[in-house]
Amino acid sequence: MRKYRNLVFYIATITACSALIYWIITLGRKLEDGKDIITATPGQSQWAAFLDSFSHNLQHPLALLLAQIITIVLAARFFGWLCVKIGQPAVIGEMIAGIILGPSFIGLHFPEFSATLFPGHSMDNLKFLSQVGLILFMYIVGMEVDLKILQKQAHDAVVISHASIIFPFALGFGLAYFIYSSLAPANVEFISFSLFIGIAMSITAFPVLARIVQERGIQKTKLGTVVITCAAADDITAWCILAAVIAIVKAGSFASSLYVIVLAVAYVFLMIKLVRPFLRRIGELYPNRETLSKPIIAVFLLVLILSSYLTEIIGIHALFGAFMAGAIMPDNIKFREIFIEKVEDVAMILFLPLFFVFTGLRTEIGLINDIELWKVTGLIILVAVTGKFAGSAIAARFVGQSWKDSLTIGALMNTRGLMELVVLNIGYDLGVLSPEIFSMMVIMALVTTFMTGPALDAINWLFRKQQAPSREQQATLHASSYRILLSFTSPQKGKVLLQLANAFVRQSGAEQVITAMHISSSDKIHDYLTGTYEKEYLQPIISEARELNQKVITLSKASSNINSDILEMTEEGHYDLLLIGMQHSIYTGSILGNILGFTTSFIDPERLVNKIIGREKFLNKEIFDEQLHNLIAKAAIPIGIFIDNRFSHLQKVFIPVFSSHDTGLIHYGYMLAKNTGSQVTIADIGGARAEHIHRQLQELDDKIRNRFTYQAEDHISPEQMQHHNLVIISLESWQYLVTQRNRWLTDVPSTLIISGSTNI
Repeated sequence: MRKYRNLVFYIATITACSALIYWIITLGRKLEDGKDIITATPGQSQWAAFLDSFSHNLQHPLALLLAQIITIVLAARFFGWLCVKIGQPAVIGEMIAGIILGPSFIGLHFPEFSATLFPGHSMDNLKFLSQVGLILFMYIVGMEVDLKILQKQAHDAVVISHASIIFPFALGFGLAYFIYSSLAPANVEFISFSLFIGIAMSITAFPVLARIVQERGIQKTKLGTVVITCAAADDITAWCILAAVIAIVKAGSFASSLYVIVLAVAYVFLMIKLVRPFLRRIGELYPNRETLSKPIIAVFLLVLILSSYLTEIIGIHALFGAFMAGAIMPDNIKFREIFIEKVEDVAMILFLPLFFVFTGLRTEIGLINDIELWKVTGLIILVAVTGKFAGSAIAARFVGQSWKDSLTIGALMNTRGLMELVVLNIGYDLGVLSPEIFSMMVIMALVTTFMTGPALDAINWLFRKQQAPSREQQATLHASSYRILLSFTSPQKGKVLLQLANAFVRQSGAEQVITAMHISSSDKIHDYLTGTYEKEYLQPIISEARELNQKVITLSKASSNINSDILEMTEEGHYDLLLIGMQHSIYTGSILGNILGFTTSFIDPERLVNKIIGREKFLNKEIFDEQLHNLIAKAAIPIGIFIDNRFSHLQKVFIPVFSSHDTGLIHYGYMLAKNTGSQVTIADIGGARAEHIHRQLQELDDKIRNRFTYQAEDHISPEQMQHHNLVIISLESWQYLVTQRNRWLTDVPSTLIISGSTNI
């Protein structure tokens, strides 16, 4: 009765209010008398009127800006993904996306589309949005500079860093002398032009360098510490020089710029002596996420905006103020991490691609239209590489680094990336760089960033003899009869995987090797946080290994392609088994799960390609997530996918055998029975493999054989499995169970799914 009463009330309310609105509209039309009401064009159809309105909406500034953002973000993500696949930083792909969308490609081949999507009057909107993104990005860069590390490595770092600046800076002046007459804008003084050419030659992309160091796994080494410190010192020095250069260019002469420099020094003094202690005090009062309220966050963001505003009106650019605001943040790493999380996604994913495309729209490679201009471009690249690479390498060798480390430092310091584009855009906005020079410099930024990875690979190949395993490592490799690599995402999962790995090798006579590896996405971890994350993730594993009295090797690194690094590790380490954890999915086996499995393929281009060419069927049963799915497809060794359901002590192990292929699982049962004394039940589903299984059991010694029980079953039930601590099952059989028995799979005990060859 209550339901019908509510329905009657709902209908009555809607009807009465609609009638009231209609009555008011009728009365309101009488008020139009004497008004100049704009109506549709006489004779124009309703459809034509709709099309006119729709066309007007498409050209509205907000709609146009949103369409530009959608296009830019999609292009940046796609080209970034392509570059990651070939081992290059995603930033190169984003830079290329900007050039592709600009006049060098889309504007050249599809001029009407380019004029519609990027009309000239819309460029100011893109410019200011990209500047906001740069301010947020420089805030992050400032927070990533660890001044404590800079102090510890100050001597060597300052020598290498300043040499890596002064060498290319001087060569840049020489280059400016030869190209000033033909390529400099007509109204620009030589000193302004040469200063910007010099600083463009000298810059290093600290964020890109830090990511490469993480991905190469050298951040904990002496080399990694030195190169990060050099890049940080380079960053601070280069931005100070750039601020002075901007002051000189804007003032018109060095004498006039002294006033700007005095104001800049006063600003830096204010930030360090007054603002920094104030922010440190706030950090002490509100040290964690729970106590950090929105008003406190507003204070820090206001400091960022005020700092950027002050440097802009002083005349040294807002980006320097953003960098300074980040550098004086409280030293508490967790505190900085909170702010980076809040700022980074919007800055890096939404705003920065706008800057790349805005730069690309300014880059007209078509202006370099004869052989002489391409020769100048080649000369610019040669000067940039020689100055930065040679300057860094020679200085590193002089302070005592080995030749290999010196060349590595040179290659890394030669990375320019986004920071170079920032400098070039500032020079372009000030009118110091002509469109031709700007385009040449953008090409130089792309080339020097792109060559970093291949240069590091070439250096490692050149000095490959020095990387051969030591005798002790070789002895361990040959002495160990079974090697397990476990890859984990959280400390708790790592501890459980270590317990399982220990159960496989605990009582073995030969020395066993268990390696616990934590790989995090380089998009989610910052260089100055690396040590904290390693301690947070690896220390529980080390403590658990002590309790188990099990030797374990721990590894931690950041990666842009986690699966690729895991596969590389399995090959280099000659491992016999890879153990990984799997998270439960509430969608597994459901219609929604199938739909999500289909739609996520569009997010992962590699998966979509596999579906299109027939490696996968559309709308198939999605059992694992995308990363695990691809890892299984490419791994050359068996993978143990562990589903934890309150795993503890191993007493009873259950192995269902659905096919002759599954009899290889008996080897894993043997290892557990031998090392933990577990009782192993082999359930022969259908009873057709009794002879084969008994033959395998006969090969075991009597003590181990007594721990095995053979059962011939028509089918398996959840009750059978619930009395065991662990189920070991092949991937093919698990897929069958997911398809046929998925209603009760959530009730089974902890399960180890073995993919790959089980015929051991």
